[in-house]
Amino acid sequence: MKNTSDSADFFDRVYDVVRQIPEGRVTSYGVIAGHLGMRRSARMVGWAMNAAHSKTDVPAHRVVNRNGLLTGKHHFGGLRVMQQLLENEGHQIEDDQITHFKQVFWDPANPM
Repeated sequence: MKNTSDSADFFDRVYDVVRQIPEGRVTSYGVIAGHLGMRRSARMVGWAMNAAHSKTDVPAHRVVNRNGLLTGKHHFGGLRVMQQLLENEGHQIEDDQITHFKQVFWDPANPM
């Protein structure tokens, strides 16, 4: 990203994708980046998720790493908050990882 305006636009595009993740489903930082045409920008998607916590309409807890690990959990105001939000949607978490990740994975390019 070249400047703050570009970053803000990218974050808004990330938030638009994240808002589409259905309850009970999850996706990854890298898949969102790829969907937005910036395949190597998974870390920037993570930065967008870190900045999303003031936005109540962005379900940031539904975005995990490519292996289903809750790598962003320390940005939720408590180490168990992200896990609790996912468990409230029916996910089972063991050792900070979604146990049935492949079954609940959501791809914005094929949202069905």
